Amino acid sequence: MGRILAIDYGSKRVGLAVTDPLQIIASPLETVHSKDVIQYLKDYDQNEGIESLVLGMPKKLDNTPTNATPLVEQFHHLLKKNFPQKPVYLQDERFTSKMALDAMIAGGSKKKDRREKGNIDKISAAIILQSYLESR
Repeated sequence: MGRILAIDYGSKRVGLAVTDPLQIIASPLETVHSKDVIQYLKDYDQNEGIESLVLGMPKKLDNTPTNATPLVEQFHHLLKKNFPQKPVYLQDERFTSKMALDAMIAGGSKKKDRREKGNIDKISAAIILQSYLESR
């Protein structure tokens, strides 16, 4: 059984999270620059084995697209092109950044660590992944 990898895509940074090999626990993995993410995913897949991908899809409260939705849709097509053999699931990512910040505060993260947006991105990806795992 391969790992499931979740992606919180942004124009500058991409937060990544991954399951354990049994696909039970979601953990933050890394934050990479958006221009480097496809190569990072290819390398990770070669070393660890990815079974499927979960991509956070931004939506407004009324379920309409946000200004970031077209960017994520473009990346979705890029994922399908570069990983044609892997299923790519879309997962609602509403409130994940707020939830990530709250989780960091509850976990006792220092203010300096909470200001680092990369930390929030990878924790957001873990929340997206955990939400996906719970919905299966």
